[in-house]
Amino acid sequence: MMPGMDRSVAWRAALLQALLLTVTALVLATLLDKQFFRDWGWLAGPGAWAACALVTGVVLRLPPVAVLIGAALAGVPSLLTVLIGVHWLGAPFGVALFAAWCGRLAIRRGPRLTAA
Repeated sequence: MMPGMDRSVAWRAALLQALLLTVTALVLATLLDKQFFRDWGWLAGPGAWAACALVTGVVLRLPPVAVLIGAALAGVPSLLTVLIGVHWLGAPFGVALFAAWCGRLAIRRGPRLTAA
């Protein structure tokens, strides 16, 4: 990871985002047919990615707008892999970039309050 980030937040963001994406993908794949993804995958994928990112941001107490910006930027590798035909190859890179973004956001928000 790069300097100037909260590594604990970055790791938790990576694990939580990956877990949420996996669960979401499994639920959607169970409930919906392939035709749905052919017709609406362009919307469902980014929507699921953003929703999972927002949940991750809420759990980690990060600002929602900044989290969505980071999610959009981190989603670019996934978009590129979709365009070249290897859809899931981009997810690990997207998760890593999103986690690094969250780690940087945590540094920018200042010290965390702890219960006494």
